[in-house]
Amino acid sequence: MTSQAGTRATRMPRDQRRASLLEAANEVFTSRGYHAAAMDDIAEAAGVSKPVLYQHFPSKLDLYLALLDASCDSLVEVVRDALASHDHNADRVVATIDAFYAFVSSASGEFRFVFESDLTGDASVQKRLWQVNEEIADLIAEVIESDTALPREQSKLLAISLVGNAQVSARYWVSSGMTIPVEEATSLVSRLAWRGIRGFPLTGYDPARLH
Repeated sequence: MTSQAGTRATRMPRDQRRASLLEAANEVFTSRGYHAAAMDDIAEAAGVSKPVLYQHFPSKLDLYLALLDASCDSLVEVVRDALASHDHNADRVVATIDAFYAFVSSASGEFRFVFESDLTGDASVQKRLWQVNEEIADLIAEVIESDTALPREQSKLLAISLVGNAQVSARYWVSSGMTIPVEEATSLVSRLAWRGIRGFPLTGYDPARLH
């Protein structure tokens, strides 16, 4: 019976098998964390032998990084979609904050790989986490630069500040038990962000005006 199951597992198309392994790994890493999870646990959760798992992912770190990359890509895409969903910047701010809060409250648990990894000391993980913040900030900076005529460096600094605002507040909201309804939470944070960013002129830039 085990042999038949193993035969069926090897006959699964490679892409489908990889997706199945990632799904199982997501459940194990989310429930146990990176350090407590074992490749044996992931193989068992996926219903495959450990050699089959190693055929797709040479190590536990490779498996974790694949999940991290997928989670980072998801976050970038939801922010990209949020920015493209409206023409008015006030609506873009609301949509972007909504996107962060939807991401951290998703049942998939993807946000844990991006925001709550227990492997942040690893250089490869740090690189990916920094990269996702850079990508999101670049998307927001493009909008700021286009609408305010601020130089690129200043636009990027404002953008990374907005990213930090959205990330930290969303993580706090989840960790505190989500006692504030999501609609109220996103409204509060969106108003804070918009009241800050709307103060910059639509054209030109005079630093003295900020004093």
